[in-house]
Amino acid sequence: MNLQNDLSELVRACFSGIWLQSFEHDDALQEIARICHDEGWKLASWDVETGLHTSGVGDVAGTSPLAAIRAAEQLADSEVPTLLVLTNFHRFLGAADVQQALARQIIAGKQSRVVIVVLAPVVQIPIELDKLFVVVEHELPDRQQLSEIASGVATEAGEIPSGADLDLLLDASAGLTRLEAENAFSLSLVRSGRLTPDSIWDLKASTLRKSGLLQLYRSQENFDYLGGLESLKAFCLRSLYQVSSDARRQPRGVLLLGVPGTGKSAFAKALGAETGRPTLVLDLGSLMGSLVGSTEQNIRRALQLADAMAPCILFVDELEKALSGSTGSGQSDSGVSTRMLGTLLTWMNDHTSNVYVVATCNDISKMPPELTRAERFDGIVFLDLPGRPQKDRIWNQYLHLFELEDNQRVPNDDQWTGAEIRACCRLSALLDVPLVQAANNVVPVAVTAAESVDSLRRWASGRCLDAEKGGIYQLTPGRQRRKSSDPSSN
Repeated sequence: MNLQNDLSELVRACFSGIWLQSFEHDDALQEIARICHDEGWKLASWDVETGLHTSGVGDVAGTSPLAAIRAAEQLADSEVPTLLVLTNFHRFLGAADVQQALARQIIAGKQSRVVIVVLAPVVQIPIELDKLFVVVEHELPDRQQLSEIASGVATEAGEIPSGADLDLLLDASAGLTRLEAENAFSLSLVRSGRLTPDSIWDLKASTLRKSGLLQLYRSQENFDYLGGLESLKAFCLRSLYQVSSDARRQPRGVLLLGVPGTGKSAFAKALGAETGRPTLVLDLGSLMGSLVGSTEQNIRRALQLADAMAPCILFVDELEKALSGSTGSGQSDSGVSTRMLGTLLTWMNDHTSNVYVVATCNDISKMPPELTRAERFDGIVFLDLPGRPQKDRIWNQYLHLFELEDNQRVPNDDQWTGAEIRACCRLSALLDVPLVQAANNVVPVAVTAAESVDSLRRWASGRCLDAEKGGIYQLTPGRQRRKSSDPSSN
């Protein structure tokens, strides 16, 4: 439902306090003005710089917040509703006299037919006014609106994109405000002489960095740069390419459980490059705020951005560390982790956008059980140490990457992960020594944390999907930790 329908219904239902959350105040005011014109309603607006405006005439005496509220009595019309829009008024709601005056006016507005509309980028309603407001969100532009903006900008250059080029352009600009989209399209014209997605991705990455809630990861390293994990690759690609307009058939994502260094993070990043989707990195730890309620607001805003940027990959690394506090009593963080988990679970259940979640986990014992139940993810996949064929591919890949000789002897890599193979190749190139000698500086995690690795394998056996072979992962005797493992065997 759009803003026009929302406001029209609320005003007709005699709601006298409306909190309109919007990052685009000018556009929101224009839409409100159109609604008032179409419905025959009266409109007044106020901001702290220019004061009160009615019918385009400014009232400098109305720059006081209290004066703006009291002016509602003179604006009342018994024949038609009157909308008084207070821009960025959340800045003044800390004063007790302003709160009291606003509360009285909202209650009186039921009879006087004056509707107070607070226009602000955030929802910060004092507890004294919480029950008097209904919150309405001014949504970001949809693909149709973005297409109109692109056409308007491109008309000046005489070239309007169409077909597949337009689809790529709209995918890149999803999640931008109207002003940001217009600026991005203009920047693309300046750089390339036409509308291209690359310039828009650059601007979008800058926008996400500015918000501090998400990071945009873009890389050309697709599945060709990732050895092994064949079943996991096929599972994710098939589910992503079977996307349906029916929300019940939308793919949800996967939870990757495995030994550290087996390629969980690399897979999540390569999936975006393989499917042509942007990869958004969500660091739950960075969303923690010092003020009460700020953490919950940050995660809601981050998930809203992810929804707006769909289709995309949402990558959450080491999920169990950020949510580990939710498994305790809540005393360590005042229940912040529990509330964060609740927000995340609600979104995972209810969101209908084409956002594919790839979450990683190294310790399933710290994972809240409600997060791993069916329908949270399409599958929980276990990544074990790579087998011989996968290790050979990984060795070849990193020998080529670090420009090492192909015919030299490979060290004993029985307990090695892909990350340890890379470390050996990097050290060989850095120290200018053969691989066998560089391997003396590599101690595999399967040895240093042997007990944890064995425990993880035993838990995954019969419970998780196998990332390499497909089907249910089964722990075989050959995968058991060797009792005589020696860190210096290399």
